[in-house]
Amino acid sequence: MTDQRDAGQPDPRQQPFVVDTELLSEDQISGLVDEYCTRYHGLNESESPLGERNRVLAAVRRGELVVWFDPVENTAGLGAPA
Repeated sequence: MTDQRDAGQPDPRQQPFVVDTELLSEDQISGLVDEYCTRYHGLNESESPLGERNRVLAAVRRGELVVWFDPVENTAGLGAPA
């Protein structure tokens, strides 16, 4: 038998997807928030990149930032919802 899938279509199992924060521990969410703050605010030479931590955490709680998981890279990070 031949594979009937279109070779031009990406494998959906390799596409990043949003993880429900209810499935994550507070430590995991905290780590993602810290990473987000240091990545975005640390690069602009901010003296206190974690100073935005509470605002970022609130944005996660409101759904303005979501947790994306990339199964190819096996990494997670915060980003805007799709």
